[in-house]
Amino acid sequence: MPIDNAELASADYWNYRYEEIGVEEAYDWFRDWEQLGAWFKDHLSRPYAKVLHLGCGNSTLTSDLHRLGFTHQTNTDFSDVVITAMDAKYKDLNTVWKVMDVRQMDGLLDNSFDYAIDKATMDSMFHGSVWDPPDDVRENIDRYLREVVRVLVPGGTFLYISSRQPHFMKSLLAREGWDLSVETLPDRERGVFEYFAYVMKKFGQEEDSEEAFDSTTQSGLETGDEKNRSDFAE
Repeated sequence: MPIDNAELASADYWNYRYEEIGVEEAYDWFRDWEQLGAWFKDHLSRPYAKVLHLGCGNSTLTSDLHRLGFTHQTNTDFSDVVITAMDAKYKDLNTVWKVMDVRQMDGLLDNSFDYAIDKATMDSMFHGSVWDPPDDVRENIDRYLREVVRVLVPGGTFLYISSRQPHFMKSLLAREGWDLSVETLPDRERGVFEYFAYVMKKFGQEEDSEEAFDSTTQSGLETGDEKNRSDFAE
């Protein structure tokens, strides 16, 4: 299935897909817990924190994090088929499952989550030229990121794992509301294909206040800090 297909941004497409192939067997886009667990442990340092999954699909990530002690998780997806199935599958976790479009999360309060996680959801919004995305792609991403900034607490972190390279993504992800850094996630199994982790931290109240009084302060959009991480779980 080509990732540049405009249908991937549609709930109807995903409902059809989940109804056709089923949701019983978990599927993790862009690496599973075995490959990414160590990375998530590095970036999710507070088990009592509130975690928001953006486009959760039928990944095991929610249950994987629950085993680490993250018991305050909210899972969103615009496919009611997958949300219904996952709610039933993981009813013992006592986590929240919501049918919701990440581009319009009206049911979530401002400043309510410490972490937001996206593993391939934003990638599904892309189609057309990687060099000059169509207007609808830019609009979808802008709406999505505005919502992420809104629901994160000051100092909260957005973790986005993508197959898309930084020179295509940095300008689209840049926001006045957060710092942006990029980490390269090497593929140890195949040794060729890489994924990228975009880490965006929402400005805290202190940082916002300092910027208001310092006209020389930059926008806070760090785009040159790419770290090559190789400390994955063996």
